[in-house]
This record gives sequence, C-alpha cells and structure tokens, in this order.
Amino acid sequence: MAEPQAESEPLLGRGRGGGGDCPAGLTICRSIQVGPGAAAQWDLCIDQAVVFIEDAIQYRSINHRMDASSLWLYRWYYSNVCQRTLSFTIFLILFLAFVETPSSLTRTADVRYRAAPWELPCGLTESVEVLCLLVFAADLSVKGYLFGWAHFQKDLWLLGYLVALVVSLVDWTVSLSLVCHEPLRVRRLLRPFFLLQNSSMMKKTLKCIRWSLPEMASVGLLLAIHLCFFTMFGMLLFAGGKQDDGQDRERLAYFRNLPESLTSLLVLLTTANNPDVMVPAYSKNRAYAIFFIVFTVIGSLFLMNLLTAIIYSQFRGYLMKSLQTSLFRRRLGTRAAFEVLSSRVGEEGAFPQAAGVKPQNLLQVLQRVQLDSSHKEAMMEQVRSYGSVPLSADEFQKLFNELDRSVVKEHPPRPAYQSPFLQSAQFLFGHYYFDYLGNLVALANLVSICVFLVLDADVLPAERDDFVLGILNCIFIVYYLLELLLKVFALGLRGYLSYASNVFDGLLTVVLLNFLHKWDPHSHLQPLAGTPEATYQMTVELMFRDVLEEPKEDELTERLSHHPHLRLCR
Repeated sequence: MAEPQAESEPLLGRGRGGGGDCPAGLTICRSIQVGPGAAAQWDLCIDQAVVFIEDAIQYRSINHRMDASSLWLYRWYYSNVCQRTLSFTIFLILFLAFVETPSSLTRTADVRYRAAPWELPCGLTESVEVLCLLVFAADLSVKGYLFGWAHFQKDLWLLGYLVALVVSLVDWTVSLSLVCHEPLRVRRLLRPFFLLQNSSMMKKTLKCIRWSLPEMASVGLLLAIHLCFFTMFGMLLFAGGKQDDGQDRERLAYFRNLPESLTSLLVLLTTANNPDVMVPAYSKNRAYAIFFIVFTVIGSLFLMNLLTAIIYSQFRGYLMKSLQTSLFRRRLGTRAAFEVLSSRVGEEGAFPQAAGVKPQNLLQVLQRVQLDSSHKEAMMEQVRSYGSVPLSADEFQKLFNELDRSVVKEHPPRPAYQSPFLQSAQFLFGHYYFDYLGNLVALANLVSICVFLVLDADVLPAERDDFVLGILNCIFIVYYLLELLLKVFALGLRGYLSYASNVFDGLLTVVLLNFLHKWDPHSHLQPLAGTPEATYQMTVELMFRDVLEEPKEDELTERLSHHPHLRLCR
C-alpha cells in the first residue's frame, strides 16, 4: 500500500523541515517547561491533539500544518458550514447546464407542444459561474496552504484542480469578451471534475478502475479475437451462395460485409435482440445453430463471466486495501494525539520511561472534538473510569474502538397501566405480531384495489361504479385509524413517534382520512348536471337528435296557458 508506507515513518523522528511525517509543532510539546509561555504552548498541544483525533475519526491525513493559525483554519475548513457551502457550490455549477443556452429546461419534452425555452440574458449565468469559480479558487488556496507546496506538487488531483480552474477562468473571460456568442465553451467539459476532485468516493472508484484496466484489457483482447474469428467464419458460412428468396436476403443482410458481420455478432454476444441474428440462418438450415451455440457459449458464458469476475476481484481487492488504509490513518491519528498529550519532559529534561496521558487532559480534548454526542459520552465515561491513572498507548488506542460500534437507539419506555386488562391489551397491541396483522390488512387493501382495476379495465372512467370499492376503502381506513390509536395506547405517544414506520403510517392515515371525507356515497345513484356522467349522457342524446321530432311552438304555448300556477304576461 503506497499511502500507508508514506505515513509509516517514525512519528516524532524529525520535524517537517527534515522531510518526515512528524507535523511541525510536535517537537514543541516535547520541550514544554514551566514559564510564561508554557500555558500557551500547552494550549497548542491540546489543539493539535483535537485535530489529530478529528483526522482519525474522518480518516484524513495528518500531514498538514500544525501551528495555531493553521489549526484554526484547518478546523474551519472542515466544519459543516464550510463543507456544505462547497457542496452547494458544486451543485450550483453543475445545475447551470439546465438553464444555460441551449437550455433543456422546458415544461414538456414533446416537440409538438414545447414552447421556446427561456433564454437568460448574457452575463447572468456567467456571474453565478464566476462566483462558483472563486469559491473553488479559495478552496484550492486553502488546501495548498494547509498541506504545503511539497504535497501540492505531488498531488495530481490538486494539480488538475489548478489546471481546470485556470482553463475555466480563461474560457469565462473569452465568453464575456465575445458577448456570449462563442462557438465552444471548454469550461463546461471541466465542470464534472470539480465533483470528482471533492469526492473521496469518486477518487477511489476511478483509481480502482485504473488499476483494473490491465486485467480487463487482457480479457478484452480475448473478446476481440473471439469476435474477429467468428466474424470471418460467419462471412464464409453465410455470405456464400445465391439469394433465392427474401429469407436469404434477410440472412445475408447480417453477414454482408465485415462491419455488418462484426456488428451482428456483437449484438449476439450482448444478447441484445439476438433472435434477429440467429433466426434467419436457423430457418435456412438447422445445422447453422451449432455456430451460434458455440459462439454464445465461448463468448457470453465464458469470456463475459471472466470479465465480470476480474472486475469483482479487482474492486474487492481495492476495497480491502482502502479499508486497510483507513484503519492505518485512524491508528496514526490517535497515536499522534497520544504522543502530543503524553510528551511532557521531566525536571532534568529526560523523557519518562513509561509515558502516559492524564485522564483530565484527555477529557479536555474530547470535549472540544467534533463528534456525535453518543460516542463522545461513551468515550468520556470510559476515561473517567481510569480516575487519575494515566492511560498507556495501548489503552489510548483501545479507547477509540468505541467509534466502530454502532449506536442503538433506545425507545422511550411504555406507559405503565395498573389494570390487568389494560396490561394484557398493551402487550397484545404492542407485540410485533400486531404489525404483521397491519401489513396483512394493507396487502388485502392493495389486492382489492388491483381486482377492481382489472374488472373495470374495459370500462370508461365516467361509467365506473366505485361504490363498492369506496365502501371497502372506508373499512380499511377505519382499521388504519384504529391501529394508530391502539399503538399510541400501547407504546405511548413518544414511543409511537420513535419508530419511523409508525410515523409514515400515521401520516398516510391522515392523508387517507382527508380523502375519506370528500367521498360521496350517493354519487353512484344519480348523476348531477355538470358532472362528467351527465355531460356524457347529454352527449349521447345528441346522437339521436335527427331521429327525434321537435315540438312545435304553438303546442308549447298551449300547454303553458293551462298551467294552474303560471300567468303569462301576454
């Protein structure tokens, strides 16, 4: 492993100026004496230990500046606010592709109904982009300062970061000088690099792919030889003879020349629509199936599986190497913190034979470390158990094994009932079998909906009678509400809300209740005027308008004149 070897030098062997891995400032802690500056130097040692422990927690390299101002800048750079700002900047510069010219952000993708996209004025997206580039420039400057020029020269990612920024800024200047009418924007091709450079997972994936290329290339060469051999053999086998009918012309179309034959066998190798390649020749002569069977067995079942096995093996090997590197970084960071906290010189300047870390000093460090409260509290509790006995190096390392343990969330205690009947009901409705019953009822609800959808598949939505389905849905919703109340009774309100599944079920029940009060149980009896059903019936009546006879006006007037409660004003 290249990286662990680079960090395996003696931790306190020599200063940074001598080329070792001991960060500058650690030798200060070895020579702290009683004097005016002793308190300031010890505060610096505490800050260094805090940073080393945070590096160990996050699996970061400890090869950075360790003076007081650099430590403050380092912690600020890796703070949540700064890292989230950097992540938002990366998202923003990648999102510009949706609104820049030519923009693809339209209401619909159908070219028949798609209106012209909104063209942003020149300089608007460029202003946002230059702000993002300035943030990246500040990010690169901080990294270069913290890790030093020597590290900057050796890190290809940082050098690529610099090149991408310079090219982007030059291309941005050209765009403004041409008033956004440049034929090509090179900086758009470099934007994904900003995401790659700031993502350790992306870097590891690309590095693993790079390490897998030699083995993949060997199998790729075997696949190429396999394709070329069967391509030439297929041309000799299928391209000869006369074209008697349309079936022969279809068969010869796949093996007419070298490019067509190679493409056809490549389709057959990937099993993408392969019957089109095999069936015409197989229909001509069944013996031709031997050719396709041998080709598929060697190519798809052997070589392609061999390629998959190589990729899996390489990724698995790199995963183990990455885990080993992460473990090394954690151990190195914690060891550095131990050396800083235990490096107090005796009265005569000699190093103690059995150095250790005082628990009160370690508690002071842990209180300033950025760590989740559960792990921090567990570690501080273990440190307090030592009393005033200094921690050895082995004990110090074992203390940080607490970080590898997952935190089990404890749910609030259930309410206590005095009545035996309530206690039995609480046990029944709080048992996980009650959850299984709820899942079974939800499955029955889903099946009922699917059954009605199948039965009404050939019925227009306006003609469907959803009365029975509505009744069933009401029954299921009432059960969901009853289940919610019973779980609250058994677990308590806080206990019910402590389960994410219960919160989801409760929100879904509230939404279903909102639909329940809008359902009209009498809507299936008589369609009202203005509803889709009434509109559909009136539309059907118009189909028979030519057959029906219109009443005459005199007849209508005569009928109205005999109305007992109506007096016409004529």
